[in-house]
Amino acid sequence: MSVAADRVFLNGEIHTLTDPDRTYEAVAVRDGAVVRLGRTYDAEFLAGVNTDVVDLDGRVLLPGFIDAHTHLTTVGRYRVHADLSTADSPAAAVKRLADRADEIEDPGNAAADDVGDAADAAAEFVLGYGYDESAWADERYLTRGDLDRVSTERPVAAFREDMHVAAVNGVVLDRFADALAAVPDGMVPTDDAGEPTGVLLESAIDPIYEAVEPGPAGARAAVEAALELCAERGITGFHDMVRDSHAPRVYRELDAADELTARVRINYWTDHLPALREVGLGTNDGSAFVKIGAIKSYTDGSFGGRTARLAEPYADAPAETGQWVVGPDELRDAVREATGAGYQFTAHAIGDEAIAAVLDAYEDAAGGGDDDAAGDDNAAGDEKSDTGSSGSRHRIEHVELADDDAIRRIADDDVVASVQPNFLKWAGEDGLYESRLGAERTATTNRYRELLDAGVDLAFGSDGMPMDPLFGVHHAVNAPTESQRLSVTEALRAYTRGAAYAGFDEDRLGTVTPGKRADFVVLERSPWDHAGGIRDVDVAMTVVDGAVIHDGR
Repeated sequence: MSVAADRVFLNGEIHTLTDPDRTYEAVAVRDGAVVRLGRTYDAEFLAGVNTDVVDLDGRVLLPGFIDAHTHLTTVGRYRVHADLSTADSPAAAVKRLADRADEIEDPGNAAADDVGDAADAAAEFVLGYGYDESAWADERYLTRGDLDRVSTERPVAAFREDMHVAAVNGVVLDRFADALAAVPDGMVPTDDAGEPTGVLLESAIDPIYEAVEPGPAGARAAVEAALELCAERGITGFHDMVRDSHAPRVYRELDAADELTARVRINYWTDHLPALREVGLGTNDGSAFVKIGAIKSYTDGSFGGRTARLAEPYADAPAETGQWVVGPDELRDAVREATGAGYQFTAHAIGDEAIAAVLDAYEDAAGGGDDDAAGDDNAAGDEKSDTGSSGSRHRIEHVELADDDAIRRIADDDVVASVQPNFLKWAGEDGLYESRLGAERTATTNRYRELLDAGVDLAFGSDGMPMDPLFGVHHAVNAPTESQRLSVTEALRAYTRGAAYAGFDEDRLGTVTPGKRADFVVLERSPWDHAGGIRDVDVAMTVVDGAVIHDGR
């Protein structure tokens, strides 16, 4: 007699997202894993006295979404501090910051305690996250003048959603004057009188980041707030890009207490490499819920800050071609060291020149030779298990402006393209891409169709802009040009099995197949039937390791 299931999901439209995608009515789960797929009758057969029976009532069940690139504590701070992501003007952003200032001025307000430790420097700051000036009528950054209206006594900082641009008030400029004087030219723009405008770019933001980084309790508050958002949006796993953060400690503590509600892969900065090597932690080490990922580096900046590195000048700044945040020589040395020590590597690269520099570094480190393949063979026979010529499964984050040669090299080098389809919100007429790049180059951004057709492994993430897989899938399916556009199935695969592959997890995650972990998202409506409105489809339920962590039915 078959052993009873812990939980069965019946009367649904269950998509495996294997190749080909198969659909079933029911799925049975035992000990956190999928044990059977079939008709509702098949799963009912496994229902015992203590089995939890979930009637999907026609809803769509998919593998849980895996966000292959996010910054979870930053996402959590949207909920803890001022959320500027939907502010539609500088005035609206200032109003939200002012409201936040009022909250933390009131000692009896519980919201003031959400910043975390009393010793955190962040407790003194008025902080806002996620503004996007490209959606405003005047398309300008926030400035010192704006933020001085919030306070001339407390430090105030507002971060653009790409985190490559920030605005600060006069208190911050005065307090950090020495540190800002030491950053490269152009990172602290000035007005006609030579005074700082309050806009900070790239490395000029680093002293502010350091000052507002929360302590352990503050980091826990941010992580827990963001995990709630993950559950609401069907995210069962994510790859976190961390630096100088207490988040890894929080993840381990939550994991040890069986309170972690999503699987996390921690991608550490290059300056963490010596410590990781010293304690003997390598790529893929860890538990079922917390694993070590890649070593992470930057190359260039962002289009929003005009710091992404381009081969040709910006359309709206003909004298500028962007900045190297980490130059090619330094990047090459970092890749050699990490690869030589057996780590996966991933590098932020947005502009065409930056993407080429990353590929140069990977090819240099590979030296034309093949290493032993990393990772286990996939238990599901329909999926790719080859780890590529180097076995390292290196990644490039963003890949926004890849030319034909770069696409060919990414495919030939077996590099994973870790991309953010929500960035296509800037690809429409008169959008940010067109402002920065012009119409012709805009049409060559985010070429997901051509990357996939070339054989590139595509992993979707959000970069927290916003952290919402269905928003990203919507934009990939409804992209402006054919070279960017994917089918519904292809886009969903990139946010499930593609992201799992990027994290060496295709043997246990990414599809709904027997033996894999029971990580699911249940949708109220079919994205195939509502392809033009996928971003409006609601998440009905989120399941991690067979446990229901969100039920919005």
